[in-house]
Amino acid sequence: MARTTTASAGQGPAPRASDVLETWNGEPVDARAVPVHEPARFKEIVLAAHRGGGRLAALFGREDGDGGVLVTAVLADDPEGRLALLATRAADAFPSIAAELPAAQAFERELAEQWGLRPEGHPWLKPLRFEPPRREAPDPFGRADPRATLPGEYPFFRVEGEEVHEVAVGPVHAGIIEPGHFRFQCHGERVFHLEIVLGYQHRGVERLLRGGPDRRSMALAESIAGDTAVGHGLAYAKAIESLSGMAPTARAMSLRGIGLELERVANHVGDLGALAGDVGFLPTASYCGALRAEYLNAVAEICGNRFGRSLVCPGGVKHDLDAEAARALAARVRAAWEKTRRAASLMFESPSVRARFEGTGTVPTALAQELGMVGPAARASGVDRDVRRDHAFGIYRFSHVAVTTAENGDVLARALMRLLESERSVEFVLDQLERLPGGPSRAAPGPLAPGALVVSMVEGWRGEIAHVAVTDAQGRLGAYKVKDPSFHNWFGLAMALRDGQISDFPLCNKSFNLSYAGHDL
Repeated sequence: MARTTTASAGQGPAPRASDVLETWNGEPVDARAVPVHEPARFKEIVLAAHRGGGRLAALFGREDGDGGVLVTAVLADDPEGRLALLATRAADAFPSIAAELPAAQAFERELAEQWGLRPEGHPWLKPLRFEPPRREAPDPFGRADPRATLPGEYPFFRVEGEEVHEVAVGPVHAGIIEPGHFRFQCHGERVFHLEIVLGYQHRGVERLLRGGPDRRSMALAESIAGDTAVGHGLAYAKAIESLSGMAPTARAMSLRGIGLELERVANHVGDLGALAGDVGFLPTASYCGALRAEYLNAVAEICGNRFGRSLVCPGGVKHDLDAEAARALAARVRAAWEKTRRAASLMFESPSVRARFEGTGTVPTALAQELGMVGPAARASGVDRDVRRDHAFGIYRFSHVAVTTAENGDVLARALMRLLESERSVEFVLDQLERLPGGPSRAAPGPLAPGALVVSMVEGWRGEIAHVAVTDAQGRLGAYKVKDPSFHNWFGLAMALRDGQISDFPLCNKSFNLSYAGHDL
């Protein structure tokens, strides 16, 4: 990587060009060509990349064929638009990098949970998705449990002192919200620490995708996070196309971009309404709640499903638009946006709403960088990061969407990101609908290349989605890794509450609006 060629004195030799395998978003490589290092050297290279301005985009395990685990890192150099791959072999333990690189903490907990690897020196090794095994109740069949490396009881963080108390919320919530447990350590209204426990939505998606592609694979990818069907579906389709050596047509890329941006707008507008509702500002809450349906219905005009299911497929899109339908859809989106802009302006022009949003749930820029946050939550904290620009794919290589950032990192900044990003997405959609390229919208991909690896990244509405696909000797999916943007950002939500008021939690939670299912997989 261009930005990982120096290391501080006393911290090991500087990385060499041969230490990593450079690649790009959607570029397949020979899986055997990924450099494999001793664990200590692997750690040095990853940390040197971080010090040089790079970041850890993914860290995952896969079988190495000799009974061990090949721990593979995907490093992103955003200014250069490059990715780099490197790996290490681990039998039972490896040196943790999380103490020096907090963005790795959840990845390492996942490795412990899925593969039974022990990250030595991890600052707080605890379950990520699963309840740990009971030490007094071993498996009656004598099977090894990879979770055995984790504590037998969930190690909740505790604060003790006079008048310090705990408040536990969930996992069962009112309405149709997904399950998650939130435990607050408080003194009065002040929150010392928020601990978030997830895992109630685990479906084994990665394991189900192995052995594909098959008839169910696309449906599985679209169901990773139900409100991000286009984003995850596109990441999967891009991976399959890359491994089969084909590129979608210009028309397919344009229609995919339209679907992805409409998905972004629908969710952002819904979030604006939810934020308004949390502070009792009913005009915007009512209007944006209804207007979200306009954008969902616009997606349904293309593919027949309001959430974008069956829009994207490997090779292109399943549904097309004729010229008349494209004009009608553009008129619909334009009219909906005019109403949305006015409804949102009511909220942002209200002094009482601004006073409630401003300074609430602040995540400083340095902390957002340290945690590896992505998407509008990161951009609201001044982190200038967007896959559509930094690792451009599909239509975004030819038609660009301006990236907006803020500095305050509070609820107000995260709400403004929703509005400003929606405006730019609507501009993009209208531009694409007015000049859709000609030609076919779909072609059949061929067989997948054997022994290949590809990183497929998409900027979903929550942020960076990354799928890593590795084929076996027969050209089937031997390993598949999914990273939803929520995986990076849940810790950001916990930090947003630190030293805040417990009554700020609903507002902060809505301003992040993270996916439980996307995290749990």
